[in-house]
Amino acid sequence: MNFIEVQKVFKFFQQDRVLMPVLKEISFKVHEGEFIALVGPSGCGKSTLLRLLTGLVLPTEGSVLYKGKSLTSVNLDSAMVFQSFALFPWLTVMGNVEVGLEARGLSEEMRHKRAAEFIDKVGLDGFEEAYPRELSGGMKQRVGLARALAVEPKLLCMDEPFSALDPLTSLALREEVLMMWEDHTMAVNTIIMVTHMIEEAVLMADRVLVLSPRPGTFLADIKIDLPRPRDKKDVRVNEISDQIFSLMAR
Repeated sequence: MNFIEVQKVFKFFQQDRVLMPVLKEISFKVHEGEFIALVGPSGCGKSTLLRLLTGLVLPTEGSVLYKGKSLTSVNLDSAMVFQSFALFPWLTVMGNVEVGLEARGLSEEMRHKRAAEFIDKVGLDGFEEAYPRELSGGMKQRVGLARALAVEPKLLCMDEPFSALDPLTSLALREEVLMMWEDHTMAVNTIIMVTHMIEEAVLMADRVLVLSPRPGTFLADIKIDLPRPRDKKDVRVNEISDQIFSLMAR
């Protein structure tokens, strides 16, 4: 059984009473334990596809299957990390991380214990009572990551999680995400990440799924058969990046 299977998915949104096509006949499979990157031009439906995979939105046509069952509502085995951090400014770091746990009915004691554990895992120990306005961009994204991981999802979806960060912070967080993904004590073992940076996709993912301009259609499924850690100066990394760029530029 496939972990996730997308079957001939179409997605339309209504704009000024006109149906606008966003995704067109998308089909692919994800195996448990994979790290998948989604790339494509701006506006091609990458973020919409990510939301379809978590059940936050439903397809207009076609099906998204999770462990063989069609998703008809939010997938509680999944969590999302957003590009814009999406933190509640009136809550502390601890409060922000506890939000998803409260929604799932955990007791106050369990919420606090679980949140503290994941705040420590992302390197924010000592900042539990800080507010988002007091944090750097990298720290805010660590809070978003802790909040997503605290619900112990089997599937972690990330929507351009590093694009708002400076290069050094981005590099550090990419390495930490890979370490967490490879840590078998963590619940999450499958990651699907949207990125507009081709090199980032090649450096991190097992497979890169390439989408066309809107409406997004499936152009290629490229396996990245390179050992980790990967070096952006590696000739093979550059060759695969060039291949993906050529597909997107057609």
